Amino acid sequence: IPDSMPFDQACIIPDAVSTPWAAICESGKVEAGQAAGVWGIGGLGVHAIQLLRMIGAAPVIAVDPLEAARERALARGADVALDPTAPDFAKQLREANGGRGLDVAFDLAGFEGIPEQAIDVLAPSGRLVITGISGKPITIADNVTFVGAQRQVLGHYGYLPKHVPQLVRLVAQGRLDLAGSISDHLPLEQAPEAVRRLEEK
Repeated sequence: IPDSMPFDQACIIPDAVSTPWAAICESGKVEAGQAAGVWGIGGLGVHAIQLLRMIGAAPVIAVDPLEAARERALARGADVALDPTAPDFAKQLREANGGRGLDVAFDLAGFEGIPEQAIDVLAPSGRLVITGISGKPITIADNVTFVGAQRQVLGHYGYLPKHVPQLVRLVAQGRLDLAGSISDHLPLEQAPEAVRRLEEK
């Protein structure tokens, strides 16, 4: 890493940033101007929002039941942040994209029910990229519509070696700012406190 890059930002590039980056570039093949949705605005999702905005996805729609997570997504560049438990969620999402569905949806949370909800709001030829792992079956309720619209469901895991130096360069050139992901610095003897904070969100 370059001398100008803080270690705290460099250390989160592997996995927390590189996994959503690979999901966007390799599996999702997102292009500028495509509508993208991100389910789960945690450590992976918040970076996915930044990365999607950086490459020109539009609109970028964050989906999370927690209000704090939705606010975080908006602060990081989401155009819209929606609550998936809202009774009119699908209508809200389509309205945010001029009546269309999503070109690409990312499940970065891994909770049961997300794939089905995301499939339901895909545009024709839309694709769902699943990174979050629930261990539960995925059901395609209407395979006639799914096949007719040429939708896809793709699994994604991890990242390739090339993605880390790509991201290092993007941060070093000021194209990607990870400073907002650093909430605190704790000495090693306070590791239990760090874990407690993670558990309590």
